[in-house]
Amino acid sequence: MAFALPRIYPILDSAYIPAAGRVEFLAQLGQSLTAANLQLLEYRNKPGTDAEVLADARILRDALPHATLILDDRVDVALAACFDGAHVDSGDLPPDNARSLMGPNAVVGTSAGNPAELADAVTHFETGSVDYIAFGPIFPTTTKQTSAPPIGIEGVRRFRSLAGPKAKLVAAAGITLETAPAILAAGADAVAVSAAIFSNSDPAAEFQRWIASLGDR
Repeated sequence: MAFALPRIYPILDSAYIPAAGRVEFLAQLGQSLTAANLQLLEYRNKPGTDAEVLADARILRDALPHATLILDDRVDVALAACFDGAHVDSGDLPPDNARSLMGPNAVVGTSAGNPAELADAVTHFETGSVDYIAFGPIFPTTTKQTSAPPIGIEGVRRFRSLAGPKAKLVAAAGITLETAPAILAAGADAVAVSAAIFSNSDPAAEFQRWIASLGDR
């Protein structure tokens, strides 16, 4: 069965996890997101050690038993935590290798920040190495470090045109509930959201607000 990409692709960045009471926070967050019927979550923790990321990932796996969980960068940790997939960028394990390690039923994603990277990512999509392609930044963001200039709504249209109609595209960076409809209308299949949900005092309620506005498919 092909991966069903929801319209909202939530990314939990470690910046939004408090140092004190970390285990309890992640367990409660996962439980509240389960109650909110969250279907997909990526966990991103670039500064953490493998042991720290694995510990966090196992808590999330237990608290979100039915969600598709994707780990940023670390395929080996994703496998150890029984995650459903991994997102690999430039400098990480190549998509072909990630697919070989994780298997045919795993979810593997990659990113593209310019037309050349997009062309390479589309090739991986067409051969089945990746299930979706994240692209951007759409707008300025402080959640993820990047030197690339924002591409805006016109950039979304350009990337869709270059990628063709079949590739699953996830627009990322700086997206709000107010800007998301225009991004989806311009050709993105989904919007990746981090700060707009997880900087909120009640992420599960905010996620439900997004679902109510945009739908889940």
